[in-house]
Amino acid sequence: MGKLDTVTKAYMKNNSVFADAFNYLLYGGRQVLDPSSLQELDTVELSTPFGNGEEAAVQRFRDLLKTAAFMTDDEAAYLVLGVENEADIKYAEPVKAGLYDFLQYARQVQQTAARHREQKDRKGHDAGEFLSGFYRDDRLIPVITLVILFDSKRWDGPRTLHEMMTIQDPDILKHVADYKLNLIEPAAMEEKDLNKLHSSLRLVLGFIKYADDGKELAAFFSKESGLRELDVEAARVIRACTNTDIQFDDKAEVIDVCKAVQEMNEKARQEGRQEALSEVIRNVMESLHLTFEEAMKVMKVAEKDQAVLKKMI
Repeated sequence: MGKLDTVTKAYMKNNSVFADAFNYLLYGGRQVLDPSSLQELDTVELSTPFGNGEEAAVQRFRDLLKTAAFMTDDEAAYLVLGVENEADIKYAEPVKAGLYDFLQYARQVQQTAARHREQKDRKGHDAGEFLSGFYRDDRLIPVITLVILFDSKRWDGPRTLHEMMTIQDPDILKHVADYKLNLIEPAAMEEKDLNKLHSSLRLVLGFIKYADDGKELAAFFSKESGLRELDVEAARVIRACTNTDIQFDDKAEVIDVCKAVQEMNEKARQEGRQEALSEVIRNVMESLHLTFEEAMKVMKVAEKDQAVLKKMI
């Protein structure tokens, strides 16, 4: 699990992949967020939202956090964007993601208050503004957290905070603050959804989606020429997330995943053939009381296969 977490973080850290995921989420694949507009932030969410004492501090560690600056309706807009990579379904994910977001909002409030203290600009502001440190015309930068499930199964956990409540009475829940997950799950994506992605993320999520279905995976290979020149970070994610024993040079820049999978399958077939043959050889040796070498002559096994088979007997 640790290795999978490491490779998905390294992969999603790439600005082109990160921006692609959010362009898919926010704009249906339109290229609005420019990768060059992303700036990495500290992933430690540390805040004291309930007091000023050290005992009230809350600390959590995100997977990835970046700021984005872009134009919308001819105006500059700013966002704080976070990604949580999950290898398994987390059934408390709405609480986890919501906590990250509100810790980020609490940090923004604290930073605003600190700025006001430094500028000593209390004049013209009432006691409520001064005590909170957040003035009437201050605003927060929106925080959006995207959860990506790097697994082929469907997400069967809660997608909202309301779904986690013991009470489902709508009259009560309408007074309970909700939180909705922003979720990408490969199993739920149709081909038209995958085609809204423009980076190698389309190939990674598509491979994960079809990994358990040989026929669908073969069809995916035939359509996606990009799998023949896939960047090594993406190939590592595929290998780790699908438990596919594809072999490649980790120092290479691009990988032919189709060829690697074909070689893996051929190796498995060869090993299966050798295992079956070794069983026959054992039976021949036992029934005819032959040595291994004698059995090889009787069965006319090629010399190139004998060394491998001898280790299996």
